Amino acid sequence: MKLKNKVCIVTGSASGIGLAIARKYVSEGAKVVIADLKLEAAVAAAQELTATGPGEAIGIAMDVTSEEAVNSGVAAVIEKWGRVDVLVSNAGIQIVNRIEDYAFSDWKKMLAIHLDGAFLTTKACIPYMKAQKGGAIIYMGSVHSHEASPLKSAYVTAKHGLLGLARVVAKEGGPDGVRANVICPGFVKTPLVEKQIPEQAQRLGISEDEVVSKMMLGGTVDTQFTTIEDVAEVALLFAGFETNALTGQSLVVSHGWYMQ
Repeated sequence: MKLKNKVCIVTGSASGIGLAIARKYVSEGAKVVIADLKLEAAVAAAQELTATGPGEAIGIAMDVTSEEAVNSGVAAVIEKWGRVDVLVSNAGIQIVNRIEDYAFSDWKKMLAIHLDGAFLTTKACIPYMKAQKGGAIIYMGSVHSHEASPLKSAYVTAKHGLLGLARVVAKEGGPDGVRANVICPGFVKTPLVEKQIPEQAQRLGISEDEVVSKMMLGGTVDTQFTTIEDVAEVALLFAGFETNALTGQSLVVSHGWYMQ
């Protein structure tokens, strides 16, 4: 087992990609923290994963935009398990609109969840990782960390920003064995993406089928959605790769939608 007894915090992991990563980590023997805005869902997910083993999980409430909530959540993990080996900053939402119609409040909300959340969780976890001389910080980017699509000004800005944050963390954490990398999935058919399909169809004046075939999958090599399991495998790679040979990098998982 690649992560036996490793303590892993995964934000936004009561469902979707985050839950798939948590499930993969538990299957590899990790002690996983399901950190989510929805406490009840986090606890239920943790109970399900613990029942399957061989690792275990707990659920905690965490608003990643609140420094107090993040700090108290990480402190609770330290009190229970004494260390943090892996942080996956995965919590995120999507709001689509044309720039001229994009509410400033929505812009700030998007950047707060994606960027402030990554910064605050990193700030809370990295002192423990440095003290134990090792750790992995993984940011959930996107193909939109490298590319752009209409209607996604805040999302694209935030996902580009994660690349810069990861590179700084890699340089600052490197001497103490702390690595930072970014996973950049293509379109994964989660509720977040399914919600976008009718929204983009309405705002762009095209059919929902065209949104999927042209906007989402038109650039892939096989017109296939990336799966949550695909992303979880990359999260396992970054978590289990324990040298600085792989740090400050982004790995695109997109069926060829974007090629580096």
